[in-house]
Amino acid sequence: MNGLKTAVLLGLMTALVLGIGNLVGGRQGMMFAFVIAAIMNFVSYWFSDKIVLAVYRARPVDQLQAPDLYSIVQGLAQRMHMPMPKLYVIPTDAPNAFATGRSPEHAAVAVTEGIMRLLNREELEGVLAHELSHVSNRDILISSVAATLAGAIMMIARIAQFSMFFGGGGGRDDNRGGNPISLLLMAILAPIAAMLIQLAISRSREYAADETGARVIGHSAGLASALEKLQSASKRMPIQADPATAHLFIVKPFTGSTLLELFSTHPPLEKRIERLRRLAA
Repeated sequence: MNGLKTAVLLGLMTALVLGIGNLVGGRQGMMFAFVIAAIMNFVSYWFSDKIVLAVYRARPVDQLQAPDLYSIVQGLAQRMHMPMPKLYVIPTDAPNAFATGRSPEHAAVAVTEGIMRLLNREELEGVLAHELSHVSNRDILISSVAATLAGAIMMIARIAQFSMFFGGGGGRDDNRGGNPISLLLMAILAPIAAMLIQLAISRSREYAADETGARVIGHSAGLASALEKLQSASKRMPIQADPATAHLFIVKPFTGSTLLELFSTHPPLEKRIERLRRLAA
């Protein structure tokens, strides 16, 4: 169901790109924006893992330095039929974790010092199974596709704003001009719609990783218990995260009200825990 939801959301975003691209700049304008956004996100896709690990000063660890962590990840990687990912530890007491890498062959898992102290082995296994599920499910690729489409929409909206500023009709290649009101609405609403769809895809992938991870280890109790502990601990000590990388973490670094749930990269922890408890039942 989560896979279907992701496909539908990506389809909606693609339709939005095609629609507003044609409205503003015709086929040429649409393709120009899409190609530029694709190039930007291609670079991000290939180098984002190195960048994000450097941002959080993550240090690589091996079997001798972190035997328990290595043992858990090695066992999970074998069960998921994927290569052993690189392991990193982030020097902070804030409990959190993330996985990155463009494919299972180029994966990295990073955990904070705080999460290793907070969770027992079963709970940490649940968290790591969730993170490896992101890699196994190719969520980094899906996120890159969504970011490319969103980037194209943002760029087309900028073109629309310049068109209105200079009194143009959108630069359509069929020379029929554009409706100024339509252009104004598109320039305002399209980026918001793109962001909401992109965030909805991120939330859907979190649910999918929860379920995949629970199936890999054969139970959901460990991850549910871990999320309950993280829910309390992250409020007292949230990790100081860059908004651009917030979607990577197992628990969102920022707290927000129900009103802001639509603008969150993660589903509410209460809902994730409830789904895991139902899965166990």
